[in-house]
Amino acid sequence: MITAIVLIKTSVDRIPEIAESIAALENVSEVFSVTGTYDLIAMVRVKEHEDLAEVIPGRISKIPGVEATDTHVAFRTYSQHDLEAAFAIGLDN
Repeated sequence: MITAIVLIKTSVDRIPEIAESIAALENVSEVFSVTGTYDLIAMVRVKEHEDLAEVIPGRISKIPGVEATDTHVAFRTYSQHDLEAAFAIGLDN
């Protein structure tokens, strides 16, 4: 699974509506409203690298009110769940 973090600038008067539209898209797992340079951050998860082009410029960027995107593709994913599982290897319950 390929994960992309998409930083999104939007029309500020429509952030909730734009966030809901993005969250409704297939392959978008979460959308966060954030402070700072960007208005939204979307987590996109796809099976093939080529699928990113369909989701990000093909769908997200075409939503009315989306002004710009900046995409970062993850090399690896680390999570608390993964760390707990790794430390539990070999331990009996």
